[in-house]
Amino acid sequence: MRPRRLVTALAVTAALVAGGCGGSKSASGGGGGKKENVTYLTSFGTFGREAYAYVALEKGYFAEAGFDVTIAVGSGTVDDMKMVAGGRADYSVGDFTTYAITSAKEQFPLTVVGAIHQRSLAGIMALEGSGIGKPGDLVGKKIADQPGSTNQVMFPVYAKAAGIPADKVEFVPSAPTALPQLLVSGQVDGIGQFAVGKPLIEKATKGKKVVVLRYGDLLPDLYSNTLFTRKDIADKHPEQVKRFSAALLKGLADAVADPEAAARILKKYNPTQDAEVAAAELRLMADYVKPPGFTEPLGSMDRNRVSTIVRILEDSKAIKKDAFGINDYVSFGLVPGGSAS
Repeated sequence: MRPRRLVTALAVTAALVAGGCGGSKSASGGGGGKKENVTYLTSFGTFGREAYAYVALEKGYFAEAGFDVTIAVGSGTVDDMKMVAGGRADYSVGDFTTYAITSAKEQFPLTVVGAIHQRSLAGIMALEGSGIGKPGDLVGKKIADQPGSTNQVMFPVYAKAAGIPADKVEFVPSAPTALPQLLVSGQVDGIGQFAVGKPLIEKATKGKKVVVLRYGDLLPDLYSNTLFTRKDIADKHPEQVKRFSAALLKGLADAVADPEAAARILKKYNPTQDAEVAAAELRLMADYVKPPGFTEPLGSMDRNRVSTIVRILEDSKAIKKDAFGINDYVSFGLVPGGSAS
């Protein structure tokens, strides 16, 4: 098996302009067979929560499914949606609520084909003793986060569920790398952060304990990251989508079953990552991938639940009523265990 390519999202455009990318492209692969060239964007960075893609790469699951995969480093749901919609990548994962809000607004030619997390990871973190311990404590506070982040885009929906005024909470535009220092220095009251990022933040704050306000505690129907692609790939190459999804989810299953091994693989491809922190993230992520009592196929999505999410977004005025039907958001026939009707 020849080495795979790993690039950053900023390099994807330059790397793919000459050759393009898409469902029908193929190239010579390991073992003398034909491999389809596919570019996959991580959701955000190369944190432990993203390790499953590298597991699928390292263990040959993508190659076995007929793919030569380039893993590129994503920079958040909205940016990744733009990359895939513009043909600069083929697949990515992003928070479903942010995806739905953006889809209704921008009408990108995208479709979701499976779930990575069955519960929302989005949330806000604060230091213990800061005066933030429940949603109502956020009123009048400053929260640092990257502009356009999932936590920020979703906040009005969370605020409505919590019964607090969203406009009374100030989001301070901040680079992701600056968030821990802003928090520990007291320059802000909290930071937007995925719940599984707690080990990373506590290490960065030198062991200070953090409080996590999870959006999913008030909005249990929300999915977190879901796998999406362009509609033309889904329409013209449905079997490719199913093969790619199955290979990625196989990596996901292995990653949550053996976090330490997955973390070592992640570090092999991304030497700056801390394997211990990555493994801790993956241990926390397991209950989001397979919540207690979850018996459906890995990656499955429920049609009624998607309808509920859309209604929540409409009621909170995050999207216009009847902007999209649920089949415009999700290709249920391509979701593991799903059907088109």
